[in-house]
Amino acid sequence: MIIIARILFVIFVYLSSLIFAPPSIAQIYTTEKLITVDITSQTLTAWEGGKIQHKTKVSTGMKLTPTAKGSFKIYVKYPVKDMKGPSPYKNIYPKGFYHLKNVPNIMYFYQGYAIHGAYWHNNFGRPASHGCVNVPLASAEWLFNFASVGTRVEVF
Repeated sequence: MIIIARILFVIFVYLSSLIFAPPSIAQIYTTEKLITVDITSQTLTAWEGGKIQHKTKVSTGMKLTPTAKGSFKIYVKYPVKDMKGPSPYKNIYPKGFYHLKNVPNIMYFYQGYAIHGAYWHNNFGRPASHGCVNVPLASAEWLFNFASVGTRVEVF
């Protein structure tokens, strides 16, 4: 009886893993546009119809200013705009404040978090931002043309 119970339990666990396994990004987003940001690999991928359309290295938030993780949607876009705010990095910004002029291809996806072009560094593939997703200029322009307000952004 105990052996049968153990066998049934193993079968139940196995079948549950098949039924409740999370679907892949390609399975979920087969028709819509999607932007994924993988913080571990510092990579942004643009998807459409479940297929990769564009992939690039990025710079997400540094230790004291991490990029927000979760499921979001682009809620506003600006072709160019100044970006400024407080900074805990006194070694980089001695006054405790940053002000970047003419930041290109800004797409806000959550509160003050945005995907945008970065002309002030070429350190992509490593965290280097105050929480935004810094993108090389050519990729930022491509993404700005690809995505619209409402495009889903998954950060993990």
